[in-house]
This record gives sequence, C-alpha cells and structure tokens, in this order.
Amino acid sequence: MATTNLNISVIDKRMLKQSEAASYAGLPVKHFKAACPVRPVELKQGTLLWDRRDLDLWIDDVKSGAATDTRETILDRL
Repeated sequence: MATTNLNISVIDKRMLKQSEAASYAGLPVKHFKAACPVRPVELKQGTLLWDRRDLDLWIDDVKSGAATDTRETILDRL
C-alpha cells in the first residue's frame, strides 16, 4: 500500500485588508469602520492595511473596559 506525506506550511499574515481585519475582529465591514479606532498603515501607496497586533490590543482594551471611546461617543460629546 502506497503512502503519501503532505507538508503544509501556513504563514499568518500580520497586515490585513479592511475586509480581513473586520472578519478577524468578528464584525461586518460597516460596523468595523464605525467602531475600530485602529489606524491603518499605508505600506504601498494606495493600499491601507491594518496591523493584527494593533487590532489585538484594541480588542483586549474593549474586553477590559479600557476602550470606551468610539467615533459615536466622541461625536456625541461635541
């Protein structure tokens, strides 16, 4: 009986497109745009990418209650 080995190497991306960042955060894109305070990085002209580590910090802040300001709460105060 023949056997076959399959070696798969998966590299997690650090920089994510907006749709990927929204999915990573578990949000639809429209909610991600409104809620996420993380600024994207323009590594290549015209291409905005979100750093997964920054998203993790934001999510951790939300979980701990440290992140209370969203765009809506800031606008409400103005």
